[in-house]
Amino acid sequence: MAEQVKVKTLDQIVIRFSGDSGDGMQLTGTIFSNLSAIFGNDISTFPDYPAEVRAPQGSLSGISGFQAHLGSKKIFTPGDKADVLVAMNPAALKVNVRNLKPNSVIIIDTDSFEKRDLEKAEFKSDDPFEELGLKTQPVIAAPISAMVRDGLAEFGLDNKSAVRCKNMFTLGLVCWLFDRPVDVAMTMLQNKFAKKPVIAQANIKALVDGFNYGHNIQASVSTYRIEGKKVEPGFYKEVNGNDAVSYGLIAAAEKANLQLFLGSYPITPATEILQNLSKQKNLGVITVQAEDEIAGICTAIGASFAGCLGATSTSGPGLALKSEAIGLAVIAELPLVIVDVQRGGPSTGMPTKSEQADFMQVLYGRNGESPVVVLAAATPVDCFDMAFWAGKLAVEYMTPVVLLTDGFIANGSSAWKIPDLSKYPEIKPNYVSNYKGDALWKPYRRDKDTLVRYWAVPGMEGFAHRIGGLEKDYDTSSISTEPMNHQKMVLTRQAKIDNIANVIPEVEVLGDKEADLLIVGWGGTYGHLYETMEIMQSNGKKVALAHFRYISPLPENTAEVLKRYKKVVVTEQNNGQFANYLRSKVDGFNPYKFNRIKGQPFIVRRLVEEFSKMIDD
Repeated sequence: MAEQVKVKTLDQIVIRFSGDSGDGMQLTGTIFSNLSAIFGNDISTFPDYPAEVRAPQGSLSGISGFQAHLGSKKIFTPGDKADVLVAMNPAALKVNVRNLKPNSVIIIDTDSFEKRDLEKAEFKSDDPFEELGLKTQPVIAAPISAMVRDGLAEFGLDNKSAVRCKNMFTLGLVCWLFDRPVDVAMTMLQNKFAKKPVIAQANIKALVDGFNYGHNIQASVSTYRIEGKKVEPGFYKEVNGNDAVSYGLIAAAEKANLQLFLGSYPITPATEILQNLSKQKNLGVITVQAEDEIAGICTAIGASFAGCLGATSTSGPGLALKSEAIGLAVIAELPLVIVDVQRGGPSTGMPTKSEQADFMQVLYGRNGESPVVVLAAATPVDCFDMAFWAGKLAVEYMTPVVLLTDGFIANGSSAWKIPDLSKYPEIKPNYVSNYKGDALWKPYRRDKDTLVRYWAVPGMEGFAHRIGGLEKDYDTSSISTEPMNHQKMVLTRQAKIDNIANVIPEVEVLGDKEADLLIVGWGGTYGHLYETMEIMQSNGKKVALAHFRYISPLPENTAEVLKRYKKVVVTEQNNGQFANYLRSKVDGFNPYKFNRIKGQPFIVRRLVEEFSKMIDD
């Protein structure tokens, strides 16, 4: 009689898929995440790409990973360490050993653990588990490559094409392990390979074979059940930050009744925004893949002058190249959205890793007094709202707006309820038709309350005009080098940005009102900081969180919030840039600082330890 299946019911679990870049770990993880979302689980994912285009097969530098955290409650991060690791070769095992829990399940392809594979991964013995000290983790060791090759013999594929389906065998095995039906995955594969029916059927066969193999070895490990949660009715989809930015820009253009134009140059990890928007021609979106970063932003500025919502997307190195053109948009006072998907630096740095070190560059990295609006998205889903607000502020205040995301939330994904756009605020361009002044209209005539100049779109009869990069006279809009006029224009442009504090939300404090420690963060670290707060509260600590999404200008209640608490720690993935910025804006503010610059997300366990010490200090 077969041994009864052992099932563990959990409220959350973390799984990490890892292998060579060609092993299809990103696709495997994405399909599994979609299955879990359909099942009703909340999810958070973290794709971890190697920087090399194609590192030597089986080498430590070429490992690609995809981590998914799913649960029956709200999930804020992709998790610190994995409950299940899929390691397609010894290098994947070695690279991820630090990411494993003591009793995590490890799935390996024994066909990729031969002597030559161990040597490529720089193992010194024939037993990688013993060498890495992995003594408590149950292992599902299967000749996956051989089983896939044999199972797909009927399709007449060559050896290489057949073995490439091993990721789907692994997905089937994981679906068994987590009690996930494979029929939805089969449909996904059918759609993905619709133009290659033989490949589609081969992948589906490998998927089913992996699922069935799990049933055959079900006595060796426990399976896991993570119940779905009740969700608010609506249409949902899995979305990453780059997708959400794209949709947010489209929504802003639609609300403003403007055509969206994106002029960009491909750069990791922002390229996907350009790719996504290039597919939206049916929505009137225009995209230009320019020859370089400077051309990209300049086409967007030209589009804004012509009456579009101009936008450009980039990462840190590209932002440096765009700095002069951003200054042009500042002095010309044109609406422009610049999306900066931050990555590890300096210079080329670590293109596929995440960081928050572009902060000061965004605020001050231009010649002259060149103020811009700066926003920062907190989660993959929040990228939609912040892109929408970036478009709204750019259009209504005739200014460049920089939206900061980062590689973590740009590539990571969450379940997103598609919003009702009718519930979003209107976007009202300050067209010259609104001008009610007594004097004859000139290009730099302004609304007396907001200081926003009136926008005359070329082609409007009677409103021919010229703007540009040379300073203009406040009254006549003619070129001027007069000292007092320059000071007046500089102060006016700054005051226009400062006025935006009147329309943005105040910073919200979450957690204990009488907290012993206020955690302060910004941008894509929100999930880790929120989860840290929850864990510390469960440990009896009084903690609160103030997370900033509006950076320049800061919310009006910033100083009041920061001075309310005796102990404040500013936490960021740079060397303290936001902390120093807050100190410059709030008199007497001298916070603790917690900084990590490793190219990886924060580890919640370490945050809990460090913040607890600060409270007890």
